[in-house]
Amino acid sequence: MDEVDLTLNEFLCFAIYTAEHAFTRLYKPLLDRLGLTYPQYLVIVALWEEDGASVGRIGEKLFLESNTVTPLLKRLETAGFVRRSRNPADERQVRIQLTDRGWALRKEVADVPGCVIQATGRDLPDLKRLRDEICALRDAIAAFNISTAGRRTETAS
Repeated sequence: MDEVDLTLNEFLCFAIYTAEHAFTRLYKPLLDRLGLTYPQYLVIVALWEEDGASVGRIGEKLFLESNTVTPLLKRLETAGFVRRSRNPADERQVRIQLTDRGWALRKEVADVPGCVIQATGRDLPDLKRLRDEICALRDAIAAFNISTAGRRTETAS
């Protein structure tokens, strides 16, 4: 069996991890002016797509647990961007609605995607292809059955 190169710069996961940090640094000044963090921005964008979504649904869309989403929603509510309310049909479920201020953010962040595209130095079709590849990679990893990982490695050698 060939020896695996265990240097950081050979790790795909490290490249993605450091790219995520670069994105965070890129978004920070763009969102600071609005008083938003990147995760809060993602919640707002998810609600622009599906206003009135449940906490659980927002978590699904963002690949986050409800206990991670709830503090984000509380801060967004305090800032006046969203309103939380119990679902009358099921009191266990909390629905999130954008306020007028939350909807108004659409105009205030209109320049953000263009800034991000410009910072990458790539054209939009290339970025869409890259996004699709990363999403396919994410989905494959999520579907991977870790219990069979050892057997797959043994058969591959």
